[in-house]
Amino acid sequence: MNSYILAILLFGLGLGTTITFASSHWLLAWMGLEMNTLAIIPLMAQHHHPRAVEATTKYFLTQAAAAATLLFASITNAWLTGQWEIQQITHPLPTTMITLALALKIGLAPLHAWLPEVLQGLDLTTGLILSTWQKLAPFALILQIQPSNSTTLIILGLASTLIGGWGGLNQTQLRKILAYSSIAHLGWMILVLQFSPSITLLTLLTYFIMTFSTFLVFKLNKSTNINTLATSWAKAPALTALTPLILLSLGGLPPLTGFMPKWLILQELTKQGLAPTATLAALSALLSLYFYLRLSYAMALTISPNNLTGTTPWRLPSTQLTYPLATSTAMTICLLPLTPAISALLTP
Repeated sequence: MNSYILAILLFGLGLGTTITFASSHWLLAWMGLEMNTLAIIPLMAQHHHPRAVEATTKYFLTQAAAAATLLFASITNAWLTGQWEIQQITHPLPTTMITLALALKIGLAPLHAWLPEVLQGLDLTTGLILSTWQKLAPFALILQIQPSNSTTLIILGLASTLIGGWGGLNQTQLRKILAYSSIAHLGWMILVLQFSPSITLLTLLTYFIMTFSTFLVFKLNKSTNINTLATSWAKAPALTALTPLILLSLGGLPPLTGFMPKWLILQELTKQGLAPTATLAALSALLSLYFYLRLSYAMALTISPNNLTGTTPWRLPSTQLTYPLATSTAMTICLLPLTPAISALLTP
C-alpha cells in the first residue's frame, strides 16, 4: 500500500476515535465510530485475498448494523426525553439498545460470532489494530453512559468470559485463539464496569500491552497456526523462552502482569456481594488458561522434526523492529509488583 494512503487511513483511524472521545452529543459520537470503521476497511482488504475480502465484508456488515442500532437508539432517546447528551441518557429502552449495539461493535458474547471469523481473514498487523485500537471508541461510550441495568452487563460479561474460554479450546489457528482471548478479556472488563470504571480502564490497558506483545511475537515468527510455532526456537531462541511467560500473563497467572487486573476484579466483585459471579469468572479463566498452555507447550516444549509435515519456513533475518516488542514484553511480564501503587492511584 502507498505510504501516503496508509498515513491518511491511520490518521482517519486516530481522528475517528478522538472525535468519539471528545463528543458529548450522540450524533458526533456516531460520526466518530463511522469514520473509524471506514478508515480500517481499506487496511483490512489491502491484500486482495478472497479471505481478506470476506472478512472485510463481514466486518462492514456487523459494524453497519451496530451503528444503525446506535443511531436508532439515540434518536429514540431524543424522542422520549428530548436529550442528545451522552451522559443524560436515562430511559431504560434506549440505554439497553445502545449497550447491545456497543457490545456488537466490540464483540461481546453473545454478539461475538463475527470476531473470530473476521480476525482469521486478516494479517497480523491489521488484526492487532482491530483487537486493540478499535475497542477504544466503543469503550469510551460504554464508560460514559454507565448503563443502569446492571443485570445486562453481568450477563454480557459472564457469557463473554465463558464463551471466550470455551471457543478457544479446539482452535489451531492463532488468530482465532487471539479473538476468543479478546472476547474473554472484554468480558472481565464489562463485569466490573459498573462498580469500578478505573479497574476496567486498568484491565483494558494491561490487555492492550499483553495483546501487543503476543501479536508481535507471532508476526516475528510469521506464525499463523499452532504447528508453525514449533520452529520458532531455531529463529529466536531467547524470545521463544520468554513467549510462554507472555501467554501465561494473558492467562492471568501470578507473578505476571496479567494476574493484577483479574485479582482486582475478583476482589471488587466479592466486595459487591457477587461471590457466585466472581467464582464463575475465576473458573472460566481456567478454560482460557488451557489454550494458552497449549500454545506454550507447542512453542517451547516441542522441537523439530515433530512440527511441520510440509516445508520448513525460510529462516531469513526479520525486518521487524524489536524495540516495541522488547518494551511490551518487559511490561507484560514484570508489572505485578506495582499493584499497590496502582491500587493507591485507582482509589478515589
